[in-house]
Amino acid sequence: MNKLPQSHKISIRGPAGELEAILESPGDAGINGVAVVCHPHPQHGGTMHNKVAHTLARSFVRSNFAVLRFNFRGTEGSEGVYDNGVGELDDALAALAWIRQQKVEGPLWLAGFSFGAAIAVRAAVARDVDGLISVAPAIYRFAGNLDAQPDCPWLIIQGDEDELVEIDETVEWVDSLDPGPELLVVPGAEHFFHGRLHELREAVMAFIADN
Repeated sequence: MNKLPQSHKISIRGPAGELEAILESPGDAGINGVAVVCHPHPQHGGTMHNKVAHTLARSFVRSNFAVLRFNFRGTEGSEGVYDNGVGELDDALAALAWIRQQKVEGPLWLAGFSFGAAIAVRAAVARDVDGLISVAPAIYRFAGNLDAQPDCPWLIIQGDEDELVEIDETVEWVDSLDPGPELLVVPGAEHFFHGRLHELREAVMAFIADN
């Protein structure tokens, strides 16, 4: 029997046109739930193939989740044009709606990296989800002034040598939330977690297992 993860390129309907996506599942293993992963800033080279986004997806697959990664509008083969985070939130909500329609039993999680982490936070406020992973969230740039905060188990992972998202900025924001998420600071890690992706994967898998 084939135990390897299964990966399929698909297209889902977004509000600005077709969004190219990858759906991964844990092969013959039973599926414990589903997750959607949002990639970093599309105008700075971010796509669903980004290494951190891929690591997030693989963490869920190893936890026996089916995972949907997609390219935001105007990114690679996805239709539409970049919309300063506004339309990208709609894209994330469309991805959530699509994976809900697959009627897979189990919890629904959201995850994202950098720009995608901020979009995932906003999506988790707009829609009920069962868990949220935010890696180096560019929160003040793309998800400031939230009316509420996600009401689910929530982990933020941040490197303390991040050159793009200041650690002090993230800590200040987390401290303003009540009860707020769990914050994991990775010593010596920069924005893209070069050489530290295995630690990122293990932290995500542990949080999923605990929740």
